[in-house]
Amino acid sequence: MLSRLSRAGLRALSRVRPGTNSATSKSHEVEAISAYMGRKLFSSTTNTTAGDSNNKPEAKISVTFVDKDGEEKLVKVPIGMSMLEAAHENDIELEGACEGSLACSTCHVIVTDVNYYNKMEDPVDEENDMLDLAFGLTETSRLGCQVIASPELDGIRLALPSATRNFAVDGYAAKSH
Repeated sequence: MLSRLSRAGLRALSRVRPGTNSATSKSHEVEAISAYMGRKLFSSTTNTTAGDSNNKPEAKISVTFVDKDGEEKLVKVPIGMSMLEAAHENDIELEGACEGSLACSTCHVIVTDVNYYNKMEDPVDEENDMLDLAFGLTETSRLGCQVIASPELDGIRLALPSATRNFAVDGYAAKSH
């Protein structure tokens, strides 16, 4: 896998023109690597540059997080942001111990409406492997780091399970990254 990623990285870098904005270059690199590998990769970079701001408000969707006690919190999430990032930015207790690298199941969320679940892309094998370790797994379970805000998900409700499975020390609370 490493050599495949390295070759993809080299090809992506050879396609980026010198002198371009670094954020734009990173975005193009991720797109090129994704195209080469044949699937989407998680990226925390956005496609905006300093010259793109036309004073337009950022497009956002409404997402309701339901905690383990049944309390609801409605938040506005920018298009393209993961639900894990949205939870951290809004002080919602969704751990994300691996910081969105698909190496744990601590950002497990449950999509409460199957219609919204069906609007999402199918989980990749790595996500399914991590979901197998999740506490309280359901038919509509997903990892919050892999649920990306898109216009068709406007109004989605995500329930947080009553517990997570994590090997971190008891009492650990995740902080926004």
